[in-house]
Amino acid sequence: MDDTYVDVLVLGAGVSGVGAACHLTRECPERSFAVLEMRDELGGTWDLFEYPGVRSDSDMFTFGYSFRPWTETQTLADGASIKQYVRETAEAYGVTDRIRYRRRVDRLSWSEETRTWTVEVQNLETGETETYESRFIIECTGYYNYEHGHEVDFPGESDFDGQAFHPQKWPEDLDYSDQQVVVIGSGATSVTLVPAMAEEAEHVTMLQRSPTYILSMPSEDRITEMLRRYMPEWLVYRLTRVRNILIQRLLYDIAQTFPDFSREFIQNQIRERLGEDFDMRHFSPDYDPWDQRLCIVPDGDLFEAIRCGDASVVTDHIVEFAEEGIRLEDGRDLEEGRVLEADVVVEATGLEIQLLGGIDVKVDGDEMSGSEQKVYRGAMFEDVPNFVTVFGYINASWTLKVDLVCQYTCRLLNHMDEHGYTKVVPTDNEGVDAEGHAMDELDAGYIQRAADRLPPKGTQAPWKIKNNFLYDWFNLHYASLEDGVLEFTG
Repeated sequence: MDDTYVDVLVLGAGVSGVGAACHLTRECPERSFAVLEMRDELGGTWDLFEYPGVRSDSDMFTFGYSFRPWTETQTLADGASIKQYVRETAEAYGVTDRIRYRRRVDRLSWSEETRTWTVEVQNLETGETETYESRFIIECTGYYNYEHGHEVDFPGESDFDGQAFHPQKWPEDLDYSDQQVVVIGSGATSVTLVPAMAEEAEHVTMLQRSPTYILSMPSEDRITEMLRRYMPEWLVYRLTRVRNILIQRLLYDIAQTFPDFSREFIQNQIRERLGEDFDMRHFSPDYDPWDQRLCIVPDGDLFEAIRCGDASVVTDHIVEFAEEGIRLEDGRDLEEGRVLEADVVVEATGLEIQLLGGIDVKVDGDEMSGSEQKVYRGAMFEDVPNFVTVFGYINASWTLKVDLVCQYTCRLLNHMDEHGYTKVVPTDNEGVDAEGHAMDELDAGYIQRAADRLPPKGTQAPWKIKNNFLYDWFNLHYASLEDGVLEFTG
């Protein structure tokens, strides 16, 4: 592909970007498009993270694409399998040849005069600046910074004799066999790392400032495996997908409506695996279930590692690093002293949220921050023309929302072609008030740190964000495009 002008430009070749490209191929076959990807490979998250045990924290029957069945036996798949699934999907729909790698998008500029986006791109292979033009942008850069995670400046870290690093920068040559490992954090990365590293390390300690709700899920879906013997793959996938979508929503609603019951249910499951004598303080958060994202572990592998003595949990505050490990404030979980000894420390302290991939966006010379414009139907920014942002769910499988937004985008593009429109822009003519931000249903630390940078949501439709698949499915599939909010120009 030598041309630099396309009808649609997709930014990012992760799960969302490949999904968007496949939908364009399926539903807008007459549209020319290209995909720009900063990295050497497709896959996004699943190409970036290389730490032991990296896997999905959503079941693959809802995390997989709606149009291409997940045919493996794993419910929670490892990162390599997910990347392979994304690659095979791209190949199956002829997307691979449309991806231009090692292209970092620096600036997007909309011109009302030409009704196009001018895209300034850095070719990381040659160091040259390239310029593209496109009628429409689908932004699929995700929600976090790929360059680095949230890094905490711990006092005395330079005095530590061992290795300390963030999992987003995993050392290629790391050998932790027969080593004392400490994983700082209690989120999805930590609960994945601890049992995986415990297989080779002498001992792994999960050092947490505060506990997280953790729920066990079977690693394989036996009902689905049974159905595969008697039904075609596509039908089994569709049935399992619908079932799991309903279960996800039901569990979320129960947790929000009956938090005490949900808390007791989760903790009883943990007691069954660790025994009545286990100190449940380590798994008793001071918030309600789903106020922060629930962590999922396959077959209770984290609890099994703890029960066998290969891993342990320490709940305490860090005072500073020392030569031999980490000095704690209380030390009540240690046998003697207040220093937790370590040879390797993994600082799983979270992600750093970054909207729009850090790209500078201007509309007719005016800067767009993304933190001031309300979000229309969770897919477009107020007063920003011919621009869709693909952002998944925070309380369910990410890809469920990706599919819906991509299908909606194709419907919108086809509507514009049918009526000869060259521009579409969401405009708030009624002055709908802003209330909270797009991710305020969760109270996680990485969201709190970025609250002032997140786009606001409105108090009423179509500016309201509900993070509800059934609600979004109806609205993005069937809501009128000529709704008085979208302004079309021909």
